[in-house]
Amino acid sequence: MSDSSPRIDRADTPTGLCALPRGRWGAAELGTRAQWLALSAQLGALPADAGLAWDLRGLQWLDHVGAQLLWNHWGQAWPQRLELDPGQRAMLERVAGFTTVAPPPEPWRLADQVDRLGVLVLHGLDHARHLLVLVGQMLLDSLRLVRAPRRAPWRDVSGHLYRMGATALPITALVGFLIGVVLAYLMSLQLRQFGAETFIVNILGISLIRELGPMLAAILVAGRSGSAITAQIGVMRVTEELDAMRVMGIPHGFRLVLPRALALALAMPLISVWTTLAALAGGMLAADLAMGISPAYFFHALPAAVGFGNLTLALSKSVVFGTLIALIGCHWGLRVKPNTQSLGEGTTASVVTSITMVIIVDALFAVAFKNVGF
Repeated sequence: MSDSSPRIDRADTPTGLCALPRGRWGAAELGTRAQWLALSAQLGALPADAGLAWDLRGLQWLDHVGAQLLWNHWGQAWPQRLELDPGQRAMLERVAGFTTVAPPPEPWRLADQVDRLGVLVLHGLDHARHLLVLVGQMLLDSLRLVRAPRRAPWRDVSGHLYRMGATALPITALVGFLIGVVLAYLMSLQLRQFGAETFIVNILGISLIRELGPMLAAILVAGRSGSAITAQIGVMRVTEELDAMRVMGIPHGFRLVLPRALALALAMPLISVWTTLAALAGGMLAADLAMGISPAYFFHALPAAVGFGNLTLALSKSVVFGTLIALIGCHWGLRVKPNTQSLGEGTTASVVTSITMVIIVDALFAVAFKNVGF
C-alpha cells in the first residue's frame, strides 16, 4: 500500500486508543471501489467508543468527500478528543453545516396506495376523454370534408402520405424480408421431422398475411411516424404556433389531426401489403434453400392455402391501425407543455401507447374474426 493510500492507523497513548487517519482522503482516491471498501472496513473495525481519540494532522489531503465520510462515521457529532489543523477544521465545519438528516421513510398505508391508484385511474380517464374528443372532432371534420372537398387540406394530406408512407417502404421491406427468412428457417426444422415440408406455404401464408405483416408494419410506423407526429405538434406547442392558430381561428382538428389521420389510414394498408410481400419473398427464398420448395410451387399453393377473407381482414386492420396511430400521436402532441422535457416525455409516451394499442387491437380482431378466412 502506498503512502498516499487512504487508511487508518492506531496508536496507544497514555489517554487511550487514538485513530490516526493517513494518506490522501480525497474524491480521486475514495472514488476507487477497492479503496473505498477497504477504508469502510477499517472504519467499521474501530471500537464504538465515544472516548476514542482522533488525530487528523497526519493526513496529506482532505476534501469534502473524505470529510463527509468522517462526519458520517462520527454520527454527525464532534468527537470528544480531536486533533486537527485549522484547514481541516474549516472543511469539517463546512460539511457539518451542509449535512442534513434524511427524513424517515413514510410508513406503508393502504389509503396512500388507494389514493395513488385513484390518481392513475383519473389520469387514464382524462387521456381517454381527450382521445374520445379527438375521435368525435375527426368525425365532424370528415363530414365537413365531404360537404366541401375543395376546402380540404389536400396538400397537407399529400405531404404526410409521402413522409409517412413512401419513405417507410425501405425499412419495412427490409424488416419484413428478414422476418420471413427467420420464420421459414425455424419452421423448416420442425416440419422436416414430420415430413410435412409442403405445409410451410400454409403456415407462412396465414401468419404473414393475416397477422404478422399488418402488425409488423403498424409497429414500425408507430415508432417511426407516431413519434414524428407527436414531435411536430409538440414543437408547435413549444413555439406557440398552436396558440397563434387558435387566435387566427384555424381549427387544430381540421388542419392538424385530420390530414395526418387520413394520410395514415390510406398509407397503412399499402405499407402492410408491401411488408407482407417482402416477408413472403423472404420466406419463399428460405423455403427454397432449406427444403427445396420451389417458388413455382409456392405461388401455386399460396392462393389455395390463404383465403381472400384473410387479406380483407388484414387491410381492414391496417386502416384501424393507421387511424389509431395518428390519433394517439396527435393526442400526445396536443398535450405537450411548452418545455423541452414535456416534449421528450410526450414523444416516448406516444410510441409506447401506439405500440401497446396496436397489439391490443390486433388481439381483439383475432378473437372477434376468428372464423373469417377459414
